Amino acid sequence: MSSFHPRQVFPRRTPGATPPQPVGLSIYGLIYLGIDTRGKPVYVTLMYRNILLGGEPGAGKSVALGNIVAHAALSTDVDLILIDGKIVELLPYAPVAAEFVGNNMDKALRVLGDLQADLDERYLHLARTGRKKIVPDDGFRAKLVAIDELAYFTVTIGTKEQQEEFRTLVRDIVARGRAAGIIVVAATQRPSADIVPTSLRDLFGYRLAFRCATDSSSDIILGTGWASQGHTAVDIAPEALGVGLLRAEGGFPRRFKTAFLNDNNHKQIVRRAMYLRRAA
Repeated sequence: MSSFHPRQVFPRRTPGATPPQPVGLSIYGLIYLGIDTRGKPVYVTLMYRNILLGGEPGAGKSVALGNIVAHAALSTDVDLILIDGKIVELLPYAPVAAEFVGNNMDKALRVLGDLQADLDERYLHLARTGRKKIVPDDGFRAKLVAIDELAYFTVTIGTKEQQEEFRTLVRDIVARGRAAGIIVVAATQRPSADIVPTSLRDLFGYRLAFRCATDSSSDIILGTGWASQGHTAVDIAPEALGVGLLRAEGGFPRRFKTAFLNDNNHKQIVRRAMYLRRAA
């Protein structure tokens, strides 16, 4: 899969020449996250994957989440489902989202319920065709579900029954979504069992940990036992904003620094994404 290059998305025009055809990215391709300790670019492929992001407030998880959503926005082969309890980090991408949910538990449950019904339809298609996973030719578009501040919906707002329903729906979508072409990217401060049940947390194959206060918190994000092997987000200095440990391809945590997009960058990306999606 080709990786991102600025000229793919913002092609240069020659005066008097025929305008270039609009070119977007692909959710099936590599997603640029930042650079590692050697200055090498860090990419991740999220199609048929799910990723959990965690760490202290202000450490960089929302920035990393925004990078992933930005790539998806510029990819015309995926629909965005954005759930943002703070109504801050993901709000700029609302114009290109198929669904945007703010601090509204009723709407969150409705949107997740619709996703679950879509999952059932996709698995029925897989059963009929004998396929193991959804591919572009099947006619089902990929979907990326981005949830910022997962704990807001699991322990803060709504009734206990609604919180449990939210956890159950997300667990089902994470468990069955991979083969069905539905990606879940969830961010929270500390995904402990009282916030993110172990039965849900363990379903995320990819993990991204930013600075944590304790080794146990780091292990909760990366997986049990990594701190004892020297891979802990406690070692990240408080002033090292955007530095995290990524456990994805290869299985071992990899230290890197997240690329930073400012507010103006996000606005430019959204404008370009709207153009690409209309053209597509």
